[in-house]
Amino acid sequence: MTQMAIAKALNESLRKALESDPKVLVMGEDVGKLGGVFRITDGLQKDFGEGRVIDTPLAESGIVGTAIGLALRGYRPVVEIQFDGFVFPAYDQIVTQLAKMHARALGKVKLPVVIRIPYAGGIGAVEHHSESPEALFAHVPGLKVITPSNASDAYWMLQQAIECDDPVIFFEPKRRYWDKGEVDTSALPGSPHQAVVAQQGTDLTLAAYGPMVKVCLEAAAAAANEGRSLEVVDLRSLSPIDFDTLQASVEKTGRLVVVHEAPVFYGSGAEIAARITERCFYHLEAPALRVGGFHAPYPPARLEEEYLPGLDRVLDAVDRALAF
Repeated sequence: MTQMAIAKALNESLRKALESDPKVLVMGEDVGKLGGVFRITDGLQKDFGEGRVIDTPLAESGIVGTAIGLALRGYRPVVEIQFDGFVFPAYDQIVTQLAKMHARALGKVKLPVVIRIPYAGGIGAVEHHSESPEALFAHVPGLKVITPSNASDAYWMLQQAIECDDPVIFFEPKRRYWDKGEVDTSALPGSPHQAVVAQQGTDLTLAAYGPMVKVCLEAAAAAANEGRSLEVVDLRSLSPIDFDTLQASVEKTGRLVVVHEAPVFYGSGAEIAARITERCFYHLEAPALRVGGFHAPYPPARLEEEYLPGLDRVLDAVDRALAF
């Protein structure tokens, strides 16, 4: 077991992929000489050359379009979108080309493209640097959408995404980049689309992913001091979603609170709550509740702590669910 931060785990994962397959390319704005704004690609261009770790122009649509062309020629491009809010100029390429090509070609064409997106807030950034657009991509057929919450998942899930023949949107919780955890670089990982019970409990299920898993674990610890036992499920994948693991948890606890940083309105929590209500109707002892951001543009940095779902907002939802 090796102790490393999520940022380091991602760097090591990219290095392993570049070493293992000469067809793997890393490309994006400032990923080469600078090593990325978060230093996720630090040292890779020096070790693998400018032909495999490529500094691109500031043109997200062009970057993704080029990656699609490279994938058609047999390469496995790993694209970095510098910040979440910068992905929208490339949304057309992702939705109308990348997500559709496999079906359009009746399965004869594969597009093994990974698009890495640092997402969500909590770092005091300016406008367009703290978005949570995961539901937009999870809604699109043809895309797989995954997000790690810890260093071990960051290391393994990124490699699994690169090895996948389908396009993968890989969301990285940027405010967790410096959180450390143990990584077993020799372990055989399970599917990146399988949810994991991060903490066992009996009274209520907290379902979360990415940056909110840590908040939910903190909420479970706080609730334990009051004699309440909360189970925390790390979804890990938003398309597809492992509803079986989540269903088993809710059938045990009888209550569900879904937590994400994106706005609650039309967020991924709505689909999760609806599907679990359909599957677990006779097991639920309270309505499935949702906790998330407000339906408003992400605020200036000094107000983001009021916007972000925190411990108090999660525990308030827990109290409401347990009050039924």
